[in-house]
Amino acid sequence: MNYLPIFVDLKNRPVLVVGGGHVAVRKIDALLKAGANVKVVATALHKSLQRLVEAEQVEWLAKQFDAEQVKHAYLVIAATDDNALNQLVFETAESQQRLVNVVDDQPRCSYIFPSIIDRSPVQIAISSGGAAPVLIRLLREKLEALIPQNLGEMAEIATRWRHAVKAKFPQLTQRRRFWEKLFTHQAFQRLTENHQTVQAEALLNVELQRDNPVLGEVALVGAGPGDAGLLTLKGLQSIQQADVVLYDALVSDAILELIRRDADKVFVGKRAGKHSVKQEDTNQLLVKYAKQGKRVVRLKGGDPFVFGRGGEELEILKSENIPFSVVPGITAALGATAYAGIPLTHRDHAQTAMFITGHLKPDGNKLKWETLAQGNQTLVVYMGMIKAAELAIELQKYGKPAETPVAIISNGTLPTQQVQTGILSELASLAENAPTPALIVIGEVVKLQKDLAWFGKEAVQFVSTQETLWKPESLLKKAA
Repeated sequence: MNYLPIFVDLKNRPVLVVGGGHVAVRKIDALLKAGANVKVVATALHKSLQRLVEAEQVEWLAKQFDAEQVKHAYLVIAATDDNALNQLVFETAESQQRLVNVVDDQPRCSYIFPSIIDRSPVQIAISSGGAAPVLIRLLREKLEALIPQNLGEMAEIATRWRHAVKAKFPQLTQRRRFWEKLFTHQAFQRLTENHQTVQAEALLNVELQRDNPVLGEVALVGAGPGDAGLLTLKGLQSIQQADVVLYDALVSDAILELIRRDADKVFVGKRAGKHSVKQEDTNQLLVKYAKQGKRVVRLKGGDPFVFGRGGEELEILKSENIPFSVVPGITAALGATAYAGIPLTHRDHAQTAMFITGHLKPDGNKLKWETLAQGNQTLVVYMGMIKAAELAIELQKYGKPAETPVAIISNGTLPTQQVQTGILSELASLAENAPTPALIVIGEVVKLQKDLAWFGKEAVQFVSTQETLWKPESLLKKAA
């Protein structure tokens, strides 16, 4: 972050502007809207600026710049076409520890003017730090079309009623729920759009008098395989409305950044061979926070109902009579294979796809190897890295050809994604060298990866230097 975005109160504060041309006029217009006490230093004034001086809205301080003028300035702006003068203003302001902006000269700016979307009192400022002003202009145009014009009126009403709402709802969570409900109320939106302020405030008063007990609830949200762009819109809305987010180890940092800043983030991850939070403890945390009246999100990598133990967590919530909802996510089998260029099904290679987990309960049902070893299907193995050798041996034992193509996708959909390809008899060696978390894909569709890959680095083709059980003769010769 090259600049810290802040909003500055300039009401009645002196701002020194060196320059009197049309560029200076543009900056002064914004300063006057903010209530600044503008003082201009310029040899001559643009006619628009001259009118402002005559109307006593701006003070023409002097014709020549002097270091003494900076001492009394809250902010300084240099807006001349004289490079030497702009440099002098910059150095003087810097030496006196005053914030200075040399217009259209980013290296000589200790602050910058962002592009502003004004829905006063709501303001949205966007900037590229001077890197791409045209891009920011295009972005502002898009945002202007998306952000409703009545946003300012809604905010002004909220300001007038803030104390009344606080008196009715002493807890922050209660107040937030009330305002969320009001701002999304269709009638309230319609009234403010039509500037029917009296009627809108009457509606607010009616809603305020209702009995609004704050009930806790839990949303089970799938975060997808890692790329924040794959998070669903409903998933984004859920995590931005949450009071508490319990997240696991597979949720990417980019997605965690999207959580509301004042929400509590609680790590409840489980990773093989590393410190883990017990599932029972996670269940109890969900119940505890919900019973405190909080809006809770259980954020899981991928999809919560695909090897995510989401069903188990909902059973606990159901037994405690806690309201819940589920927001599906893109599971790793769909996201990681798509980013790796491996179609799960293909008319020539696989008519079915099967998702399995390599991490089973010790006393649970065993995998049906006869079914898994069938041809014309794609196997996608979650959490299978530790048991990769057993997986390869058992599949071959039940008839899966040793030369069946396989791939291991590490950090799928992320910039660090890696794809290693080989054959089934090499799977154990592939797994030893693959970063985790990783997904194993077994089937003829893997042959398409080289041609269809579009994201990240090119796949690494594995070539073993050792004889491997059931290794085809052709690969033995190649390895030799």
